[in-house]
Amino acid sequence: MRARWAWVLVPVLLAACGSEQPAASAPSSSARSASPSSSEAPPTPEPPDEFTLVATGDVLVHQGRALTTGAATGDGGYDFTDVFAGIAPTIEAADLAICHLETPVAPVGGPYRGYPSFVVQPEIVDALARAGYDACATAAHHSLDDGFDGRLRNLDTLQAAGIAATGTHRTAAEAQQPTIVEAAGVKVGHVAATFGTNGVPLPAGRVWSVDVAAVPDVDGMLAAARRARQAGAEVVVASLHCCVEYQHDPTDAQVEAAHRLLASPGVDLVLGHHAHVVQPFERIHGEWVAYGLGNSLAEHSTRGYDTEDSVIARFTFTRGHDGRFTVTTAEAVPVRIDLGADAVRLLPADPETFDRVTDVLDRRGAVAAGLDVAAG
Repeated sequence: MRARWAWVLVPVLLAACGSEQPAASAPSSSARSASPSSSEAPPTPEPPDEFTLVATGDVLVHQGRALTTGAATGDGGYDFTDVFAGIAPTIEAADLAICHLETPVAPVGGPYRGYPSFVVQPEIVDALARAGYDACATAAHHSLDDGFDGRLRNLDTLQAAGIAATGTHRTAAEAQQPTIVEAAGVKVGHVAATFGTNGVPLPAGRVWSVDVAAVPDVDGMLAAARRARQAGAEVVVASLHCCVEYQHDPTDAQVEAAHRLLASPGVDLVLGHHAHVVQPFERIHGEWVAYGLGNSLAEHSTRGYDTEDSVIARFTFTRGHDGRFTVTTAEAVPVRIDLGADAVRLLPADPETFDRVTDVLDRRGAVAAGLDVAAG
């Protein structure tokens, strides 16, 4: 994986900043007119000027259907690698790839549960890592489907796979520590929150275990973004899990929350989840929000609906003359969730899906504002 992460600031190690001086006998480069004197330090590398970020929607593992039967290995285990094979090249090509793991994972071997209270195969995390994901938002309305222990298991499983997590926490101290991912040498902070937990109360004495936002109130996310900035993040991405399922248009509260986040100098990009269908992108005062990325992976009991449409958001951040990073290229890559009789695959969108997703993405003027809807 390309990105490195830590719960706290990771110091940058610049190979050219050591105290050792170059050996006097080292040959000079043919590209230089003369070798540097032994008292000169090598030049400091230029700071990174650009990186690409991709993000996808909800990962839901429904039980007892083609997804799980097709991934079963016959020995009690599961391998979901082939599910992501069709989009893995796009995910791997980015400097930073962000997923949204909506549900808790079970211990290896189960027991597993599906809708309405999920506890899913932990092997899904291995597949996410192999597909190229570096970070995952874990704040969702299913966060407490398996209680506090399920939250711990999720975080441990993601950490073991090398995927950074944000939005749920093991301890009160950890809840105050920013998640920072390094992409192409740039420190990117990631904050997340959910609008609720399906009516399950936060654990007594552990209200910090899941970041909850009473949308449109996003003050907690803004505070988390400030902590990430203070820890050295040059870019901060906010993942918001809300508001109404199966509705293409964002709610008024959802739009207001996005405006509040992007009005802050601490947040540079907003990613939305929960609707299970694609929602529009919008450019707000030069910054972008993807209100809903749809399902990344799901197998609802109904077939032939827009829940089988998905999108990969892709943004290129470039450092400006003022030293700040801004989005210079915004792209959306439509994807279809192919529900076969004995397997589920994430595949590039066919023409019908492409046109349908494009129409939704542009409902708030995203294409005129610079969004490129791309085939891959």
